[in-house]
Amino acid sequence: MANNFSNITKQKHDSALEALKAEFGYTNPMQAPRLMKVVVTSGIGSVSDKNKRTLIANRLAKITGQKVADRTAKKSIATYKTRQGDLIGYQVTLRGNRMWSFLDKLVHIALPRTRDFRGIKATGFDEMGNYSFGIKEHTIFPEAADEDIKDIFGIGFTIVTTAKTKAESEALLRHLGFPFEREADK
Repeated sequence: MANNFSNITKQKHDSALEALKAEFGYTNPMQAPRLMKVVVTSGIGSVSDKNKRTLIANRLAKITGQKVADRTAKKSIATYKTRQGDLIGYQVTLRGNRMWSFLDKLVHIALPRTRDFRGIKATGFDEMGNYSFGIKEHTIFPEAADEDIKDIFGIGFTIVTTAKTKAESEALLRHLGFPFEREADK
Protein backbone atom coordinates (compact mmCIF):
# COMPACT_ATOMS: atom_id res chain seq x y z
CA MET A 1 0.00 0.00 0.00
CA ALA A 2 2.88 2.38 0.71
CA ASN A 3 4.15 1.90 -2.84
CA ASN A 4 0.83 3.07 -4.29
CA PHE A 5 0.98 6.16 -2.12
CA SER A 6 4.56 6.89 -3.09
CA ASN A 7 3.73 6.51 -6.78
CA ILE A 8 0.87 9.00 -6.41
CA THR A 9 3.12 11.47 -4.61
CA LYS A 10 5.86 11.09 -7.21
CA GLN A 11 3.30 11.76 -9.95
CA LYS A 12 2.16 14.89 -8.10
CA HIS A 13 5.80 15.91 -7.77
CA ASP A 14 6.38 15.51 -11.52
CA SER A 15 3.26 17.53 -12.40
CA ALA A 16 4.28 20.15 -9.82
CA LEU A 17 7.64 20.52 -11.55
CA GLU A 18 5.87 21.25 -14.84
CA ALA A 19 3.52 23.74 -13.17
CA LEU A 20 6.40 25.48 -11.39
CA LYS A 21 8.34 25.64 -14.63
CA ALA A 22 5.47 27.57 -16.19
CA GLU A 23 4.76 29.68 -13.08
CA PHE A 24 8.32 30.87 -12.42
CA GLY A 25 9.51 30.82 -16.03
CA TYR A 26 12.27 28.26 -15.69
CA THR A 27 14.06 27.51 -18.94
CA ASN A 28 15.74 24.36 -17.68
CA PRO A 29 13.85 21.57 -15.85
CA MET A 30 16.70 21.33 -13.33
CA GLN A 31 15.90 24.87 -12.10
CA ALA A 32 12.59 23.71 -10.63
CA PRO A 33 12.73 22.98 -6.87
CA ARG A 34 12.61 19.40 -5.64
CA LEU A 35 12.19 17.66 -2.30
CA MET A 36 15.49 16.39 -0.92
CA LYS A 37 14.66 14.94 2.51
CA VAL A 38 12.35 15.08 5.52
CA VAL A 39 13.84 15.37 9.00
CA VAL A 40 11.61 14.21 11.88
CA THR A 41 12.70 15.25 15.39
CA SER A 42 11.45 14.91 18.92
CA GLY A 43 12.99 16.40 22.04
CA ILE A 44 12.77 14.52 25.31
CA GLY A 45 12.78 17.60 27.52
CA SER A 46 13.39 16.83 31.17
CA VAL A 47 12.48 13.14 30.92
CA SER A 48 15.04 11.27 32.99
CA ASP A 49 13.21 7.92 33.11
CA LYS A 50 14.93 5.47 30.73
CA ASN A 51 11.63 3.65 30.08
CA LYS A 52 10.00 6.85 28.79
CA ARG A 53 13.05 7.63 26.65
CA THR A 54 12.94 4.22 25.01
CA LEU A 55 9.17 4.56 24.62
CA ILE A 56 9.64 7.85 22.71
CA ALA A 57 12.37 6.32 20.55
CA ASN A 58 10.30 3.21 19.78
CA ARG A 59 7.17 5.18 18.87
CA LEU A 60 9.13 7.54 16.65
CA ALA A 61 10.73 4.56 14.91
CA LYS A 62 7.29 2.97 14.47
CA ILE A 63 5.84 6.18 12.99
CA THR A 64 8.69 6.80 10.54
CA GLY A 65 9.57 3.19 9.74
CA GLN A 66 13.25 3.81 10.37
CA LYS A 67 15.61 3.58 13.34
CA VAL A 68 16.04 6.83 15.29
CA ALA A 69 19.36 8.53 15.95
CA ASP A 70 20.19 9.97 19.36
CA ARG A 71 20.89 13.69 19.55
CA THR A 72 23.13 14.90 22.35
CA ALA A 73 23.85 18.35 23.77
CA LYS A 74 26.74 20.07 22.00
CA LYS A 75 27.64 22.15 25.04
CA SER A 76 26.74 22.47 28.70
CA ILE A 77 24.05 24.96 29.67
CA ALA A 78 23.63 25.44 33.41
CA THR A 79 20.22 27.12 33.10
CA TYR A 80 18.73 23.99 31.53
CA LYS A 81 20.81 21.63 33.71
CA THR A 82 22.27 19.93 30.66
CA ARG A 83 25.84 18.78 30.24
CA GLN A 84 27.77 18.23 27.07
CA GLY A 85 26.93 14.77 25.74
CA ASP A 86 23.55 14.44 27.51
CA LEU A 87 20.74 12.94 25.43
CA ILE A 88 18.30 15.73 24.49
CA GLY A 89 16.24 14.19 21.70
CA TYR A 90 15.87 11.88 18.71
CA GLN A 91 16.04 12.45 14.98
CA VAL A 92 15.17 10.52 11.81
CA THR A 93 16.17 11.60 8.29
CA LEU A 94 13.98 10.18 5.52
CA ARG A 95 14.95 10.08 1.85
CA GLY A 96 13.71 8.28 -1.25
CA ASN A 97 10.69 5.97 -1.08
CA ARG A 98 10.42 6.23 2.72
CA MET A 99 10.24 10.00 2.42
CA TRP A 100 7.46 9.81 -0.18
CA SER A 101 5.38 7.30 1.76
CA PHE A 102 5.86 9.25 5.02
CA LEU A 103 4.81 12.54 3.37
CA ASP A 104 1.73 10.85 1.96
CA LYS A 105 0.82 9.49 5.38
CA LEU A 106 1.48 12.87 7.01
CA VAL A 107 -0.52 14.97 4.52
CA HIS A 108 -3.44 12.63 3.78
CA ILE A 109 -3.92 10.67 7.01
CA ALA A 110 -2.23 12.22 10.05
CA LEU A 111 -2.78 15.97 9.68
CA PRO A 112 -6.52 15.68 8.94
CA ARG A 113 -6.86 13.64 12.16
CA THR A 114 -5.68 16.63 14.21
CA ARG A 115 -8.37 18.09 16.40
CA ASP A 116 -9.92 21.30 14.95
CA PHE A 117 -7.59 21.14 11.96
CA ARG A 118 -7.76 24.16 9.67
CA GLY A 119 -4.42 23.79 7.95
CA ILE A 120 -0.78 24.27 8.82
CA LYS A 121 0.69 27.75 9.06
CA ALA A 122 2.63 29.04 6.08
CA THR A 123 5.03 31.00 8.32
CA GLY A 124 7.54 28.17 8.76
CA PHE A 125 9.58 28.84 5.62
CA ASP A 126 13.19 29.91 6.07
CA GLU A 127 15.35 31.93 3.68
CA MET A 128 16.82 28.80 2.11
CA GLY A 129 13.44 27.40 0.99
CA ASN A 130 12.97 24.81 3.74
CA TYR A 131 9.74 24.40 5.68
CA SER A 132 9.49 23.51 9.39
CA PHE A 133 6.44 22.86 11.53
CA GLY A 134 5.48 20.82 14.54
CA ILE A 135 2.59 18.96 16.08
CA LYS A 136 1.80 18.67 19.78
CA GLU A 137 0.48 15.11 19.83
CA HIS A 138 2.07 12.14 18.12
CA THR A 139 -1.19 10.20 18.46
CA ILE A 140 -2.51 11.55 15.15
CA PHE A 141 -0.45 8.88 13.39
CA PRO A 142 -2.25 5.54 12.95
CA GLU A 143 0.74 3.61 14.32
CA ALA A 144 0.54 5.40 17.68
CA ALA A 145 -3.23 5.71 18.12
CA ASP A 146 -3.72 2.31 19.77
CA GLU A 147 -1.14 2.84 22.52
CA ASP A 148 -1.40 4.47 25.94
CA ILE A 149 -2.61 8.03 25.76
CA LYS A 150 -0.77 9.05 28.94
CA ASP A 151 2.65 9.45 27.29
CA ILE A 152 2.05 12.05 24.57
CA PHE A 153 4.93 13.94 22.99
CA GLY A 154 5.36 16.44 20.17
CA ILE A 155 7.14 15.96 16.87
CA GLY A 156 8.90 18.50 14.66
CA PHE A 157 9.19 18.19 10.89
CA THR A 158 11.59 19.90 8.50
CA ILE A 159 11.04 19.49 4.77
CA VAL A 160 14.25 20.29 2.90
CA THR A 161 13.92 21.45 -0.71
CA THR A 162 16.26 22.74 -3.40
CA ALA A 163 14.19 25.93 -3.71
CA LYS A 164 16.09 29.21 -3.65
CA THR A 165 13.27 31.35 -2.20
CA LYS A 166 10.30 31.07 0.12
CA ALA A 167 7.84 31.58 -2.74
CA GLU A 168 9.25 28.71 -4.79
CA SER A 169 9.22 26.37 -1.81
CA GLU A 170 5.67 27.29 -0.83
CA ALA A 171 4.46 26.83 -4.40
CA LEU A 172 6.08 23.38 -4.56
CA LEU A 173 4.47 22.24 -1.30
CA ARG A 174 1.07 23.62 -2.33
CA HIS A 175 1.27 21.65 -5.59
CA LEU A 176 2.13 18.54 -3.57
CA GLY A 177 -1.09 18.95 -1.56
CA PHE A 178 0.13 20.35 1.77
CA PRO A 179 -2.92 21.72 3.61
CA PHE A 180 -1.87 25.31 4.37
CA GLU A 181 -4.23 27.69 6.17
CA ARG A 182 -6.40 29.79 3.95
CA GLU A 183 -6.46 33.55 4.43
CA ALA A 184 -10.13 33.41 5.51
CA ASP A 185 -9.36 30.89 8.31
CA LYS A 186 -6.72 33.01 10.04
